[in-house]
Amino acid sequence: MRMPRTSTALAALVSVISIAAVVKWAAGQEAPHLPRTDMGWVWLGLALVVTGVALVCRAWRWHWILRAAGIVHRRRDAVGLTVVGYMGNNVLPARGGELLKVGILGTRTPSRHREVFGTVLTERVLDAAVLVALFATLTWAGVAGSASTSGTAAIAAGALAAVCAAAGVYLALRRRGLFERFAATIRPVAGASRQLATRRGVPLAAWSVLIWALDGTTVLLAARSVGVELAPLSALAVVVLGSLAAAIPAAPGYVGTFDAAFLLGLHAAGVRGGDAVSVLIMARFVLFAPPTLAGAITLVFGYGGLRMRRGKLDEAGAPA
Repeated sequence: MRMPRTSTALAALVSVISIAAVVKWAAGQEAPHLPRTDMGWVWLGLALVVTGVALVCRAWRWHWILRAAGIVHRRRDAVGLTVVGYMGNNVLPARGGELLKVGILGTRTPSRHREVFGTVLTERVLDAAVLVALFATLTWAGVAGSASTSGTAAIAAGALAAVCAAAGVYLALRRRGLFERFAATIRPVAGASRQLATRRGVPLAAWSVLIWALDGTTVLLAARSVGVELAPLSALAVVVLGSLAAAIPAAPGYVGTFDAAFLLGLHAAGVRGGDAVSVLIMARFVLFAPPTLAGAITLVFGYGGLRMRRGKLDEAGAPA
């Protein structure tokens, strides 16, 4: 399973344009700075701890989705491969970490690769829905950092409602026996996503809100480490905006797209100039460095390294 060259080239172009705009803007600001006080380093340490807690929460969410989908696995694989996946997304193009998770877990469970991929897809759908809902809610509430108008929020909320309505209509028609051939085709991949339309979807959504709230707390603590005060909801709005922009195809680590949206949110929250650049650098560090380092260590010592799994990664894109 490889991204087409045109898609990879487009992602690279988007990143280049975005990062060029960020660098051009940052060059005209005051020089960023690291924590200047002992308390600043304490705030940074707490931000790293919260990042670890959020990773564990994401791992448990995947474990619950895997278990509900009937995929036999070990909890330590759910935890380890979640970290490996985020490491892969940060260093490989086209969210390669997701395929890395599928390829490795596919060798450690009797379930098919397509079924494992379906659980990863369920995670991403859940995150997208929660992010859009948070984006609309924070914007309508007038939270500083949402960096949007009510019209944009309405469009996002309307799109989410339309998707949910379409899914509801499809499920209703399926109960009447329609679309049997289509359902049989997508069932191996989409089977895990059905739990989002049941009572299980509510606690999963609530858990996802908690995860993003933890990411918002991480940004708040990272900002405090460099002497910048952000309100809790503003920090959440900034990380939601950055994460939505990260869905745009870009280079590994969402270079450029995440940074531009993150700075836009900080500007809307009243954080400008060198302070905004400092917060971005600290947030980048605490959100991306720990998963990347922990994932690399887990991959090498827990799963034999990338080279040994390359063949299994390719199998993830083959019919199972």
